[in-house]
Amino acid sequence: MADMNQGNTALLIIDVQQGLFWKRKPIYKARELLDNIHMLVRRAHKSGVPVFYIQHSNEKTLQKDTPNWQLHHRLNPLEIDHIIHKQHGNAFEDTPLEAALKSYHVTKLVIMGLVTDGCVKATCLGARQLDYDVTLVQDGHSSYSKDAGRLIDKWNRKLAAQNCELKTASQVTFSN
Repeated sequence: MADMNQGNTALLIIDVQQGLFWKRKPIYKARELLDNIHMLVRRAHKSGVPVFYIQHSNEKTLQKDTPNWQLHHRLNPLEIDHIIHKQHGNAFEDTPLEAALKSYHVTKLVIMGLVTDGCVKATCLGARQLDYDVTLVQDGHSSYSKDAGRLIDKWNRKLAAQNCELKTASQVTFSN
């Protein structure tokens, strides 16, 4: 199992927001995605690993402070968790994310969320450009595309080629 040391690892949950689940085409394997997120959030909390929820806003489907913009109703951030608001695909662009991670001396990121070929991809690549070690949870990101299964496999391979480590949710552990 992949063992992420508490002192330098953070868990990022990207854009798991109501409006993305209300699209005409449903999120591929939505229940599995949400279950895997819950599992890793619980593990992170138990080990004292910081959890960051990333929340996108735009003028179309995820307008700030609307029901679509809200985090999915199955996500229940704790007071100790961090919420980062963004307006670009890359969660590091024009946000306080990097400064917050530095305050925890984070060098390793475990990344999950929505959507695979958008904000998940952009944030993984942005993190690599900033020299973070990235573990992409290969069964912890998804899309609402009709070809979502193939799209997820494609981006798992492409991001692995960019030095993102792939692990299933069951393989990721956090320890003290």
